[in-house]
Parts: sequence; C-alpha cells; structure tokens
Amino acid sequence: MAKARTILKRPLLTEKSTRVQEQLNQIAFEVETTANKHQIQEAIEKRFDVKVTKVRTMNFRGKLKRQGRFEGRQSSWKKAIVTLAEGQKIEFFENA
Repeated sequence: MAKARTILKRPLLTEKSTRVQEQLNQIAFEVETTANKHQIQEAIEKRFDVKVTKVRTMNFRGKLKRQGRFEGRQSSWKKAIVTLAEGQKIEFFENA
C-alpha cells in the first residue's frame, strides 16, 4: 500500500464542504487518482486517528484551457468525501 501522505493530497476547504462537515460530519479531500476507497479509508484512519464509516469518490476530468493561441489541459483529479463515525472529528484549524 502507498503511504498515507501520498494518497491524501489536501483537504478541500470550501463553503459547501465546511457546511457538510458541520451538518453531516463529512470531510472532502483531494486524493491520488489511483487510490481506491479502502486505501483512502486506511490512510485517513492512520493519519488522523479517527474511525471512518463511509467513503465516496468522484473523478474530475481536467478542463481544456486557452491563453491566446496556446491551448492546454488542466490535470485530472479525484475527490473523496469521507463520513466519520459519530463523535469523531478532524480539526484543520485549531484555536482559529
């Protein structure tokens, strides 16, 4: 299995993900595109010492972008929404 630091890239801290975190105890992460749900669950449980009950994943295709006459594509990425067990919590900004 790959290391937890390589599977989890960053937490997605948006207005919607913050609202879902408060109401449903779910947290969104950007994860490695090759990681599956079991690997994501193990990585989060090991890294943050919490119990995960459910993992949902979504793949996003990179968008086509232009700048003048030059054309390129953004990277594709994968998003995981993790549901934590009752009473579990992950704090990204403590004492903020």
